[in-house]
Amino acid sequence: MGVFDGQTIIVTGGARGIGRAYCHGLAQEGASLVIADLNGADDVVAEVEEMGAEAVSVITDVSSPESTEAMAASALERFGRIDSLVNNAAFYTTATHAPMDELSPEEWDLCYAVNVKGSWLCARAVVPAMKAQGSGRIVNVASMTVNDGTPGFLHYVSSKAAIWGLTRAMARELGPHGIRVNTLTPDYIPHDQEYASQQPHVDDIIKGRRALQRTQVPEDMVGTLLYLLSPWSEFVTGQNIWVNGGSAFH
Repeated sequence: MGVFDGQTIIVTGGARGIGRAYCHGLAQEGASLVIADLNGADDVVAEVEEMGAEAVSVITDVSSPESTEAMAASALERFGRIDSLVNNAAFYTTATHAPMDELSPEEWDLCYAVNVKGSWLCARAVVPAMKAQGSGRIVNVASMTVNDGTPGFLHYVSSKAAIWGLTRAMARELGPHGIRVNTLTPDYIPHDQEYASQQPHVDDIIKGRRALQRTQVPEDMVGTLLYLLSPWSEFVTGQNIWVNGGSAFH
């Protein structure tokens, strides 16, 4: 028996990297998965089905109200309920690293459309089903760059700071309906090899300041996500949990 037997969990940005690791971990615990990704996720669906879990790929643009509503409708059509949402999709690896006065307004808007508006739209799409059930869990994913104030990345850092506020306000608003909302904050995870190769020094710098001095991998995030979506955290909401190997404490 798995922790999430009979439950439906939506993972946005689930086709690769950290999202893929989330899907694997949730499938191992019996969840039925809706893997929402801009490019589809047929490969990950096949992988989790080999684990014995049910899954469906839904092509989703999280910045689009119509697309996120279709995502929720697909989940209900296939599985009949929505128990949890993991807001993992983000504009990150293709984001420009540049001084603030060199960032374009167009890229700034895109970053906020995906990272902030997208998290809100996905939650907005699933909340009616959760309210009808009287329960639900939402996990929004932020970034340690907020704590670090990473320079040359202002649009991304500030968008992820907004996630902390979004979580707190949503937790207050949705708590009376039995819906818990928390933030999961990873440190730098060089899962995209093309992206990591453009800044090979970054991982060594960051792992050198950790209490656990090694590279962080996507699988390091899974246990904390499972906790936040499980009955073990039934009285935890509005919180931000850092998974960073001890690079910072709070």
